Amino acid sequence: MRRTDPHLPGRRTRWSAALAGTAAAALVLSACSSGGGSSSSSSSGSGAKLKMGIAVANISLNFAHEMVLGAQSAADHATGVDWSTVGPPNTDGPAEQQLFQSLTTTAHDGVVLENLDPPIFTRPAAQAVAKGVPIVALDTSPTPGSGVTFYVGNDNYQLGVTLAQETLKRLGANPHGTVVIGVPNPGTPVLDSRAKGIKDTLNAKAPGITVLGPFQTYSDPAQNYSAWLSQVHAQPHALAFLGVGDADSYDLARIKQQEKGTYLVAGMDVDAKTLEDVKAGLDFVTIDPEHFLKGYLATALLIDSVKQHKSLPQGWFETPGLVVDQSNIDAIIQRETSPQAAYAWYKSQIDTLLGNVTANLKPLANAR
Repeated sequence: MRRTDPHLPGRRTRWSAALAGTAAAALVLSACSSGGGSSSSSSSGSGAKLKMGIAVANISLNFAHEMVLGAQSAADHATGVDWSTVGPPNTDGPAEQQLFQSLTTTAHDGVVLENLDPPIFTRPAAQAVAKGVPIVALDTSPTPGSGVTFYVGNDNYQLGVTLAQETLKRLGANPHGTVVIGVPNPGTPVLDSRAKGIKDTLNAKAPGITVLGPFQTYSDPAQNYSAWLSQVHAQPHALAFLGVGDADSYDLARIKQQEKGTYLVAGMDVDAKTLEDVKAGLDFVTIDPEHFLKGYLATALLIDSVKQHKSLPQGWFETPGLVVDQSNIDAIIQRETSPQAAYAWYKSQIDTLLGNVTANLKPLANAR
């Protein structure tokens, strides 16, 4: 089902081994990117390169790819860092947990952790922290008991509110009908928060709309397509179908095109297929959580704290999101052509956010 990406030549070549579809392939990725071994004690201050890395939930989907590119960019700019990346080829919490545990032994100077199943990372994260490995939570808030006290991520509830507001703009005054919401991985806090933001906003602002869901739509593109096709066939006269993940965006656009639907469809993230669909007018919008920016910020702050021999900040470092529609789609497509283009796009935001970290910190308990 994967389409060739005309806008991002060569961006996915680094994942060729991992995309083979096995956990072993993901382990190969880790070994190839680690830069050749590690020691059992911290290398900071010794003149050797710092051993650090990132663990992500799924290296085949764009959201994680963006975060990895941002993290790698920050590590490259910092210099003196031997950076590793691990993650399973498909969303698989236990497989990522094993990769993360291995990473904390090789990237012992610090790890950025993104995952979609926070509870199963509580114990391994706590064990790593107890051994002195600094951990930054990225995109998904850490659980109590994990020992992780610094989190970089969006206000995901607000991202959902924004998608609902953009939907209402296009439905006109006093809309009546059904809107269907889908969530790839129910139980994942960031995704559930997005869905709640959509549902709460539609219920509050449009009493004539009946909100159905959120229904499970799966993160695997093939399963996602089938789940959404079932929903569209069950509700052929719905006003809109709204998802909160990246596969939702492009699979809904594909279905709308194939079924010649008149309903609105949209999701989140900036997979190349989604950007094509926004440009073509199939997705009326996509909400960009700006994953590259998050990955960059989390990594830059981790590296700085280790190099400066200081503690990580405490709390939730809130990062922004962006509405992508016909008004800015060409600029976003250009941003996505390379990591260098992405960094150039985000540089002013990076400088502003890193220039006043305290101003963007909120209590960790408030993360949503």
